[in-house]
This record gives sequence, C-alpha cells and structure tokens, in this order.
Amino acid sequence: MNLADVKTLESLLKPAGFDFKKSLGQNFLINEDVCPAMAKAACDENTGVLEIGPGVGVLTVELSKVAKRVVAIELDDRLRKILPITLADCNNVEVIFGDAMKLDLSAIIAEKFGDCQRVCVCANLPYYITSPIIMMLLESKLPIDNVTVMVQKEAAERLCAKVGSRESGAITVAVNYYSKPEILFEVDRFSFMPPPKVDSSVIKLNVRQEPPIKLNNEKAFFSLIKAAFAQRRKTLVNTVSNTTGISKDDLRNALEEIGISPTVRSEQLTLEQLAALSNKLNT
Repeated sequence: MNLADVKTLESLLKPAGFDFKKSLGQNFLINEDVCPAMAKAACDENTGVLEIGPGVGVLTVELSKVAKRVVAIELDDRLRKILPITLADCNNVEVIFGDAMKLDLSAIIAEKFGDCQRVCVCANLPYYITSPIIMMLLESKLPIDNVTVMVQKEAAERLCAKVGSRESGAITVAVNYYSKPEILFEVDRFSFMPPPKVDSSVIKLNVRQEPPIKLNNEKAFFSLIKAAFAQRRKTLVNTVSNTTGISKDDLRNALEEIGISPTVRSEQLTLEQLAALSNKLNT
C-alpha cells in the first residue's frame, strides 16, 4: 500500500468519512521520498522511536522499516479506523491515542523501549503546535538521543539559527541550550494533501548530554531570555527593564562588567554572553 499516493489516500479516507481538520493542522504527506529520508536520519535498527502525530501512518511505515520499535501517539480519534489498515504489516509498531502534551512520555519510554539502545522522537508536526511540542520534549529532559521533525520552513530557520544572529530569538537560545540543531533538507508545499500555504523543512535536534554553558540559576536564565526577546526593536537594557523591573542602571553595570556595550540588542548576544549576563545578575 502506497500511502504517499493521493488515490490510495482518498480510497482510505472517504469511506471512513474522514475530512481534513484545519484545527489539527492536518496536511498529509504525499511525497514518497521524504519519509524514508527522515527515518534514515532519525534512527537505526537499535533505536526506539516515539512518533507524534502519525496521521495515516506514512512516516510510521518508514520508521518501522528502520527502527527496532515505534510507538506512535495520535490525537485524532477518527484515525482508529484507518491506522489498523495502513499499519497492518508493521509488527513493531504500537499506536497510543492521546495528547502528547498531556501523556507521561517518560513513563511510555521506560515501558516501551527498555530493550532499545537509544530512543528518538520523529514527527511531522502540525505547524500550530511546533514550538510547544519541541520545547516540551527538550525541557522535560527525556532520555532521547535526537528529535527529528518536519516544521514550517520559517520556524526551522529560527529554531536552527545561530545564537547572536539577526534570525535568533528566545526559542533559538532554548533550542541551542538543550541541543545541537541542524536543518537537514527542505520540503515544498506541494508534497502535501491538501497543500499548505508555506514550504517546510526537516530539522534534527541532537540532544546535549550536558548544557554548553554554566549557569548560576537556570530558571533565572530563561526568565531573562524571555524578557530579552519580548521587544526585539528595543535595546536589551530597555526591554529587560520594562519586562522584569530590573533597573536600567543595574543592567548597564552588569553589561559593562562583562565587556558588552549597554546599547546592545538581545539578538546580538551569543549564548555565552547571555549566560554571563544572567550569572552576573544572579550572583
């Protein structure tokens, strides 16, 4: 069964009364080259794969060919009728219906992947929930090797930007703190049914075993980052002071003590410089 074929998809979906829900960000992949490339990039025969949002199973099938075991988490209950058909030949796949944002992923990993050498996450994420899902996976500090996902092209560029570049933002800092991100390849909008309005990219976040910087207070660091990028057009001193209440004099003094101009904008600072500022403010 070729799940990347439009006619095959229609023959499966129409009898089940399935219509695409914009609220769930449902655009099914019909480019048959994409999923094999994602599976190969994400895992090998010793890997347990946690897939989020399998849809009709086009990526799931390819993951099952490469990985030792696949556990797919699907939010849309209507797919209970379709996935048993599309995944009938995948003996190493289990589907769990539920919300990945609410399930205990740590417990699922411990229960399902105990005999796997490593665990990774692989998914074609709905655009509307890209950032929350990625940050949930990273902040939870799950025992995973990497997160390989397809996201909106613009989101990929921000997630994988260099900290200290014009494209960087608060999420760029967070992603680089928890992982080493890279863009693997682009996927044009006509690779989906129905086609979205934007192109996509597949990215891989290689999860760090240890953070690349030393912090006095991790919570305070991320509070500073959130404040620093809240008003991108303003200087760091102004936006952080306006958002947190820290006096401008204290911020200027802290910046000068670590050798940074008090007129700097947040997007100009490297991860190391942001850490130094946070540590100076939280000694």
